[in-house]
Amino acid sequence: MSDDVTRDWLGQPSDTPRPDPMRAVREHGKPVLPKRFYEAAGVAEGEGGFRLTLDGRPANTPARNPLAAPTLALAERLAAEWAAQGETIDPSRMPVTRLVNTAIDGVAPRMGAVAEDLWTYAGTDLVAYRAATPERLVAAQADAWDPVVAWAHDALGVRLILGEGVMHVDQPADTVAALRRAVSAIDDPFRLAALHTLTTLTGSLLIALAVLHGHLDADAAWDAAHVDETYQAAIWGADADAASRLAFRKAEFVAAAEAAALAG
Repeated sequence: MSDDVTRDWLGQPSDTPRPDPMRAVREHGKPVLPKRFYEAAGVAEGEGGFRLTLDGRPANTPARNPLAAPTLALAERLAAEWAAQGETIDPSRMPVTRLVNTAIDGVAPRMGAVAEDLWTYAGTDLVAYRAATPERLVAAQADAWDPVVAWAHDALGVRLILGEGVMHVDQPADTVAALRRAVSAIDDPFRLAALHTLTTLTGSLLIALAVLHGHLDADAAWDAAHVDETYQAAIWGADADAASRLAFRKAEFVAAAEAAALAG
């Protein structure tokens, strides 16, 4: 057996069959998770950073790149996710691992393309689109978003134009350029992957950048990005399914913020 202890799917050992999709269908869509095949997860320093080890053997990403982090703190967080797995390996409970895999396999080879994808949020940022009514929601949006807009102006030179409703707002060229500079300045694939996750989960590049720069913590940023949902829940009551989906997405968001901080 080679020293590669991960394969085409997160955590799948080289001598374990691939999950059977037909079996998943027969079991009402419940995914077939691989059994845990290791006793201990650890970290070993080497070329390219701090590599995850499983029973002392170096682990790889799904694309068979070394599964390594640039800092010991992030590598230890990665190892903690693997150590916390039970009898099976459940990727839904491994957001940091998924982000690190994405950073290594997907972001590092195409930093420019990922940055360009983020630039598109310059013209559609959540915090630029405000409600006209009711007053309670207008005030809640202002309380949550105005400080982010002010921070972006002071820290990044972003002069955001605000609008009401869903009609597109054209941002000034210097605003778009400032946001492009802020994203392009990120030369680390782990932090860029985290920024992409933070942005897509909230619809706000400004909120994501505020987290990346340490201006907002993850909980405050998540609350700011979900002012509308909080208002609707207060008026109409919480929906259990929607709340469950939001909780899962928040866990992804918090993990991305943590990974960004631990990556340095």
